[in-house]
Amino acid sequence: MSEASGAAFPELEERLRSVREGIAAACRDAGRSTEDVDLIVITKFHPAELIAALAALGVRDVGENRHQEAQEKAEALADLDLRWHFVGQLQTKKARQAARYAHAIHSIDRERLIDAIGDGDRVIDAFLQVNLTDDPGRGGAAPDELERLAERVLEAPALRLRGVMAVAPLEEPAAAAFERLAGYSERVRALAPDADAISAGMTHDYREAIAAGATHLRIGSAITGKRPEPR
Repeated sequence: MSEASGAAFPELEERLRSVREGIAAACRDAGRSTEDVDLIVITKFHPAELIAALAALGVRDVGENRHQEAQEKAEALADLDLRWHFVGQLQTKKARQAARYAHAIHSIDRERLIDAIGDGDRVIDAFLQVNLTDDPGRGGAAPDELERLAERVLEAPALRLRGVMAVAPLEEPAAAAFERLAGYSERVRALAPDADAISAGMTHDYREAIAAGATHLRIGSAITGKRPEPR
């Protein structure tokens, strides 16, 4: 990291190192290789300068959950070798715009969204978001919709089905929720054997996610620090 970046974000390198060490320890406990687990640093509300500092530390995968903010940062940092992951709820009317910068969308949960981005000019990694609660107002598709959505993605030329994604509910142990998600992953793999990715695990529960087979972790504040107030 440059001297200027280090001065602006003096604790960033140590926080990143600490999380990477935690991931390595969790992988050892689960009998897994760290090479099987990708770290996505969630940077919502943080300035583009922090993302540039992360890139200087070797981070290549960053995640955002608001389209306008993600679009602005992707444009501002276009000269960096970054992979942009959209992890928030995506409005159908904004989907085509998001498809211009996103390398992966982790929140695909309905057919209209698939149709909006499925015939674009570039191939995007697609994760089916599953609602792990009984509340239909939560983000994600109901489990009984998984196969239908997976088939729809497989028919879309601009989408590559990678697997499933979920957020563990706060009202139950994360380990139990991620165990269910692993089962949903098996159902998707029955249709598409290569769609074996599981996007799960955040700052407070990534260890449980790794134990349950997560391949993509979405970790924010443990690395980036306290979020600024949203603009």
